[in-house]
Amino acid sequence: MSIIRDESLWESGERKIKWVEGNMPLLNGIKEQFEKEKPFKGLKVALSVHLEAKTAYLCKVLAAGGADMYITGSNPLSTQDDVAAALVHDGLNVFAWHGATDEEYHDHISQVVKAGPNIIIDDGGDIVNIMHNEYKELIPGVIGGCEETTTGIIRLVAMNKEKALKFPMVLVNNANCKHLFDNRYGTGQSVWDGIDRTTNLIVAGKYVVVAGYGWCGKGVSMRAKGLGAKVIVTEVDPVKAAEAVMDGFTVMKMTEAAKIGDIFVTVTGCKDVICKDSFVNMKNGAILCNAGHFDCEVNLKQLEAMAEKKYLARNNIDGYTMPDGRTLFVIGEGRLVNLAAGDGHPAEIMDMSFAIQALCAKFLADNRDVKHEPGDMVIGVPESVDNEVARQKLFHWGIEIDTLTPEQEKYLNSWNVE
Repeated sequence: MSIIRDESLWESGERKIKWVEGNMPLLNGIKEQFEKEKPFKGLKVALSVHLEAKTAYLCKVLAAGGADMYITGSNPLSTQDDVAAALVHDGLNVFAWHGATDEEYHDHISQVVKAGPNIIIDDGGDIVNIMHNEYKELIPGVIGGCEETTTGIIRLVAMNKEKALKFPMVLVNNANCKHLFDNRYGTGQSVWDGIDRTTNLIVAGKYVVVAGYGWCGKGVSMRAKGLGAKVIVTEVDPVKAAEAVMDGFTVMKMTEAAKIGDIFVTVTGCKDVICKDSFVNMKNGAILCNAGHFDCEVNLKQLEAMAEKKYLARNNIDGYTMPDGRTLFVIGEGRLVNLAAGDGHPAEIMDMSFAIQALCAKFLADNRDVKHEPGDMVIGVPESVDNEVARQKLFHWGIEIDTLTPEQEKYLNSWNVE
C-alpha cells in the first residue's frame, strides 16, 4: 500500500536515483554487504527523511538488507513526486507527496507508524514524536532508531532527560563523519544552490546575514564569503560568536544586522530568529530564507500580519509589501531552502551521512537484545562506524594515510615515557 501523487512519474525518478547511485560508492559497498548478510530480514523500517533521490537510494540499500520499508518525507516541500513513484515502482511502501498540507503531512507520517516499525530512521523527530503521543501501543515493537538532525537530537535529549523516551535512539548527527561534512560542506553548498537557482541574483558584493554559527552556519558563511559576499553573523552563544569573529566575519545583533542585510539565512534550530522587530528595519528587497529544520525560524505569521499585500513574486518566492512601500521576499515558504528550493546536499556528502545511517541501523538490529534503562536511551555512534566510513571515503578518493607504530601507540597511551 502506498499514498503518492502519480506513479506514472517513476521513470524520471529512477533516472535521478541512478545518477546518485553512481556517485555514492560507500552506499554501493554497504548494499553489497547487506545483500549477503540480510541484517534486517523480518524487520520493518519506518523512514522519515527528505524524500529525494539520495534518500531513495538509502531506502533501496536498506531494502536490499531485507527491510520491509515504510517511507515518508520529513518536509512537505522537499518530497519529489517522481522519486516517490520510482520507489513504489520498485515495490517499496511510500506515503508522501510534494506540497502536502499540514493534515496530509501528519497522515503520511501516521501511515508509516501504523505499520508497526521495528527500526526508525528519523529526520527532525516527527516519527518519534507521533509514536510517543499517538501510537504508544506500538512502542514495544521498536528496537530503536537513528536521528540525523541537530533539531531532532535536541528533542531526543530533552525526552531522555525526562525519562520520556521509550526506546534507544542513535544520535547520528553527532558522528564526526556526519556533522563535520554534511552540516558544514553539504549545507554550505546546497543552501547557496537553492538561493541562486531560485533568485537568479548575484551574491558578490551583497551583505549576507547568517543567523547561527554552528556547523551549518559555518558552512553557509564560508560559501557566502567564497561567492564574494560581506558576511554578518548573529549568535546567542559567546564562544561561537568569538569563533565567527576570528574566522573573519562581522558579528552583531539581529536587530542591527536587519538594517544592513540583503540576504538572510537562518541556521539555528530555534524559533522566532527573525521577527517583527527585525522586519521593521529591513531594506526594500531584502531576501529571507531558512536552513534550519522547521519553518519557525522566520516568523511568517508576524510578517504576513504586518504586510499590506502578499503575492507570488517568482516561482517559490513570496513577496510581502509593507505599509511604507518596502517589499521583503521569502524563499520556499520559510522551509529548508536547500530542499524546498533545491535538491539538497550533494550526493558525495550524503554518501557519508547515509552510510552512517545504514550502519547504525545495522548496529541496532545486531544489538536488539541489549536492554536500555529509562534515562539511558540516547546512544552515540560507535567510533568504529565513524572511522570505517572515513577510511572508506579516503579509499574511494585514492588517498592513503599513515598508521602509528607500536612504539608510537605506547608513547601516546602511557604517562611514564622517556
